[in-house]
Amino acid sequence: MRVLVRTFSELCVTVGALIVLFVVYVLFWTGVRADRAMDDQIGELQDRWARDSVSTGSGGGEDALDASSRKPGPYKDGEAFAVMYIPRFGFTWNKPVLHGTGTDVLKKGLGHYASTARLGQKGNFSVAGHRRTYGDPFKDFPSLRPNDAVVLTDGTTWFTYRVDNEPYKTLPGDIGVIDPVPRRSGYDGPGRYLTLTTCEPEWGHSHRLIVWAHLDATQPVEAGKPKALRR
Repeated sequence: MRVLVRTFSELCVTVGALIVLFVVYVLFWTGVRADRAMDDQIGELQDRWARDSVSTGSGGGEDALDASSRKPGPYKDGEAFAVMYIPRFGFTWNKPVLHGTGTDVLKKGLGHYASTARLGQKGNFSVAGHRRTYGDPFKDFPSLRPNDAVVLTDGTTWFTYRVDNEPYKTLPGDIGVIDPVPRRSGYDGPGRYLTLTTCEPEWGHSHRLIVWAHLDATQPVEAGKPKALRR
């Protein structure tokens, strides 16, 4: 009997240790790896923009081209093409936006729904991100409020969107939220919209939280940071 009790106790200790290690992996290690991956994505993106700037002669001189005259090329699956800033989440918060929403993509940053509009264009530019794990990019999503700024840059232009609603809860199958004129958004016609989506509840995925925004302003990168990012 003692042997059985001892064996059972040792088994419980082993299982408990494995659970603790798994929790550490989910809460800590995936976050460390994701933060590193996101920093790498932003670094590679900025290097690419710098090379593009040099190749077009936008570094100076009579014949130099403004950065805003360079048109970003087509988005490539799994590749970063923009950086997003949300001051509501803190002035150090910035995340890369990659094309696609596959599992591997969302481990490296935010994901652009491939079927939706390009950044700043007519239609609905829609982006997904993890609420928890893999860097917790949208951990503070429920704190978003109307008129909050969501700022993005593609290396040539700053795009400032303004939030129009408090986070809206819906089911994962409600794909109408990323329509060109998103359903239940309150928009009554075509425009230049942004949709942000994440999981709800915080540690689950039975529902989605949705925020919609409209394009409020644009300015070329050489004009400096937009007002929303100035402290």
